[in-house]
Amino acid sequence: MKEFFRSISPRRAAQDLITVWQEPNRHRWPVLGLALAITFSLFMLFIPDDYRTQPAAPEIIFISTYEDNRTEQEIIASNCRNQELKDAMQARLDARAELRREMYIALGRATFLDVDKMVEEAEANRAAAEAEAAANAPEPTPEQLVTVEEYCARALG
Repeated sequence: MKEFFRSISPRRAAQDLITVWQEPNRHRWPVLGLALAITFSLFMLFIPDDYRTQPAAPEIIFISTYEDNRTEQEIIASNCRNQELKDAMQARLDARAELRREMYIALGRATFLDVDKMVEEAEANRAAAEAEAAANAPEPTPEQLVTVEEYCARALG
């Protein structure tokens, strides 16, 4: 088997193809067309019909975890509970971020870095980003100025 593959060379095959193609022969174009047609036909046989048609539309199933007949008061109460949960989670994340910041400050002091200068730069960058965000933010509407507690008290109350 080694001898068979040793005698096959892609470069020699390309040279043979060029030599045969350059010889004047009236059958080379029809043979080329037939070879392309056979190759195309074989490839088309291996492509399943599913890939040539439009996929079926997906069946949509609606799953609701809420009751269909909830009142406006129940919806608002649920939203208020969720907002309280979200606020509590954000407070925990903020506390963790502050703890992480203090740990990095302690690490910086332990490695003799100028932590106070770094904190000042970080605060200046944070203040500049907040000022830019406030400058680019649209003017809040009166409804947006109401706090969550005020909204929940008015709606439920």
